[in-house]
Amino acid sequence: MIKFDGVGKVYPNGLRALDDISLEIDHGEFVAVIGLSGAGKSTMIRAINRMHEISEGTLTVNGIDVSTLKGRELRRFRRGIGMIFQSFNLVTRTTVLKNVLSAKVPDLSLWRVLLGAFPRKDHIAALEALDKVGILEKAYVRADQLSGGQQQRVALARTLAQDPRIILADEPVASLDPVTARQVMDDFRRINRELGITVIINIHHVELALQYADRVIGIREGRIIFDGRSDRVNGDVLENIYGRDTEEAL
Repeated sequence: MIKFDGVGKVYPNGLRALDDISLEIDHGEFVAVIGLSGAGKSTMIRAINRMHEISEGTLTVNGIDVSTLKGRELRRFRRGIGMIFQSFNLVTRTTVLKNVLSAKVPDLSLWRVLLGAFPRKDHIAALEALDKVGILEKAYVRADQLSGGQQQRVALARTLAQDPRIILADEPVASLDPVTARQVMDDFRRINRELGITVIINIHHVELALQYADRVIGIREGRIIFDGRSDRVNGDVLENIYGRDTEEAL
C-alpha cells in the first residue's frame, strides 16, 4: 500500500507543489492523476520513489517510510518501482533487447556490466517482457528505428524486466498520436489486470484517464480536488479541477 499522510512539497524557490496530500493507494489499483500543468501531478508520483523529496508529512510504501531510506536500501526499494517517462529514455543506438536488459544492470557484477555478459535467465526475462507488450519481433532492431509507440513499449518492457510491484508513469502517452496512445494504454491496463501490478499514471488526456483507470485523483494547485472512481467523474468535478480550462482538458 502507498500512503500519503499530510504530505507537502515546497521547492527552493518557494513554490508549493503539494499541499497537505493525504490518500491511500492499495495494491493492484490502476490510478490516473489528472490536473492542469503545474498542478503537482508529476511531483506527487515522483515522490513515491523519492525522485522528489517531500518537505512535510509522511509517505510510506508497504509500511516503509520512504524518507528514511539511504544508499543501498533506497536503491533496493527503487528496484521494486518501475518508472515510465514521456521521453522513453532509451539508448537509441543499440538494440531493443539491450535496452530491456539494462534493467538488470544493478543486479550484475562489475565485470558482467563491463563485458555486457548478461546471464541466460536475464535474456529470457527480457524477451518475455517484450512479448508481454507485443513487440518480441523487434528484439534485435535498433531502438531508433522504432515508432514512438513502439519505443514507449520498449520502455514498458524494460520496466517489467525489473519485476516491479508498482509502475509510475509520467505523461507516458503525451507525445503519441491518439491511436498509438490507446494502444499503449491498453498495455498498461493489461499489465495491471493480468500481473496485478499497481499502476499510477499522471496523464493530461482526461478521456483516456476515464476510460482506462479504475480510480481518478484530481489535483489543483497542489491540493486534491477529487479522489474517486472514474465513473463518478462528471462535468462539475472537471470544472473544479480545471476551472476555465475544462474544455481544453477534454
